[in-house]
Amino acid sequence: MNVKSRARIGAALGVAALGLGVALAPAAQADPSPVTQYRTLAGVGSDTTQDVVNGLGNVVVNAFGQKIIASWDATGTATVKTKATGCVINRPNGSSGGIDALRNAVDTNSGCLDFARSSRGPVDNSTTDLTWIPFAKDAVSWVKRSDSALPADLTVAQLKAVYECTTTSLNGVALTPILPQANSGTRQFFLSSIGVTTPGTCVQQGVQENDGTVLDSAGDIAPYSVAQYTAQERAVVTDRRGAAVLGSVAGVAPRNADKTLNPLFSIKRDVYNVVPTAKLTNATIAQTFVGSASKVCAAGTTITDYGFGTLGADCGTTTLKGER
Repeated sequence: MNVKSRARIGAALGVAALGLGVALAPAAQADPSPVTQYRTLAGVGSDTTQDVVNGLGNVVVNAFGQKIIASWDATGTATVKTKATGCVINRPNGSSGGIDALRNAVDTNSGCLDFARSSRGPVDNSTTDLTWIPFAKDAVSWVKRSDSALPADLTVAQLKAVYECTTTSLNGVALTPILPQANSGTRQFFLSSIGVTTPGTCVQQGVQENDGTVLDSAGDIAPYSVAQYTAQERAVVTDRRGAAVLGSVAGVAPRNADKTLNPLFSIKRDVYNVVPTAKLTNATIAQTFVGSASKVCAAGTTITDYGFGTLGADCGTTTLKGER
């Protein structure tokens, strides 16, 4: 296990945007390009959905053909400037980091952020200050190296035992379970799905999610967004798979033969754009995110280009609320 390599890797709304349209989908870019192109809606957060939301940022436009979604990646420069005046903030890494940054923008009335990308639902329902708006379907499986003797299929019970460190080897191979950094929505969703509250002491923690290059020995396994894996495989986004191959769970593969999401796979999730509940009636936010006819939900081709599944009538619902 190369611990050093893992540590290194882990290291106000305008009226002009009313009347939105959808243009053809070019490839996504990291952060708005140019970075001085300040758009109406600024968002940060999830690594898993950064690329698809960048792609949506390229196709959702206003009546004048201007892009309105600005989305900053989970990693990059230490700070980002989200609005033309002020608003230099530390770059949030992961769903929880993005949600906390959005909460701070709401609490301070800074106007620096309008939404957060999240690959998990709310974990604190003490208030209804934020609304999680689903826009796509993903699944989370586990990966191993293609040259590993580890089995290609594990049950949920086996994954739980691996991540609680009660199972330390399989097929004669010593295991090193790996988890993403603490703010990762994929980390939280995966652990919840396999019934792990506290990972065992054998777990290597803190890497950047959806990066198969951290698997550098035969016993390494890690959770991986299936949509991200597919997008990387298609070279729609930067390919970070390395030698990683997707595993099955309880005999069910996460993808169909055509590499679309398998609806029979058990560890599935919605992914979200989180907005302040008080802003749901804002015309720009409503037309962009709210309802199955919203501009984001209507961009189904872009969503599937990035490996995600569409949600149909469930896209754009506003029933899921929380504090963080």
